[in-house]
Amino acid sequence: MLVVLTSQSNCDYSFINKHHIQATIYSLLKDTAFDVLHNLRGFKYFTFSDLMPPTDFREEEEKYLLISSPSSPFIKFLRQRFKEIGEITIKGLKFSVTVKKLPNKLPRRWITASPVVIKKDRNTYFSFLRDSNLTFFLERLKENALKKYNSYYSDSLYFDEPLFDRMKFSKSVAVSLTMKEKRFIIIGSMWKLLEKFRIPRELKMFYRFLFDCGIGEKNSLGFGCLNEKR
Repeated sequence: MLVVLTSQSNCDYSFINKHHIQATIYSLLKDTAFDVLHNLRGFKYFTFSDLMPPTDFREEEEKYLLISSPSSPFIKFLRQRFKEIGEITIKGLKFSVTVKKLPNKLPRRWITASPVVIKKDRNTYFSFLRDSNLTFFLERLKENALKKYNSYYSDSLYFDEPLFDRMKFSKSVAVSLTMKEKRFIIIGSMWKLLEKFRIPRELKMFYRFLFDCGIGEKNSLGFGCLNEKR
């Protein structure tokens, strides 16, 4: 789902961070069947992109936000809520809002729409500026993807081939978040290409899930969101 946000005032781009967007999404779910997501431990099975383009907010200018999930009822509910209210407030900044339905095809060439986060351990994020062990990154990325899929579908899927056949790195990023008046820095990476040359029939559901749910960790905080490479 593509959300089109039209700002009603001027503001610096850095004024809104991913935690503010997440909080706004949760506010739309309050007192509904999806309200439990807020306090649910573990995977929450949705993600969203960075606000695009990454420029300061200007009155009457549009920003774009991708929201995706393998749960069709979740996406349908959010789409309906956006249509009903027509306006949202993110950290006090008001936006007119419209939604667009995206094609449902499964691409083989992807690009990251928000940073991919992988943890080395409980307190340390993998950083391509500091860490050189690409094998660790790729193994952890695949392990996380399979764990999420198997948890969602109560399955035990495993396969030997790599998660992607071709990957083109873009850059490392450090994302600043403020939650409950505490500042956090989350390290991630952007990719200009993630490609699977051929998706076997038996793995189509898995890659569909991955495209909808996001890759890496902290998906529900707006990390690991994917878009089709055009």
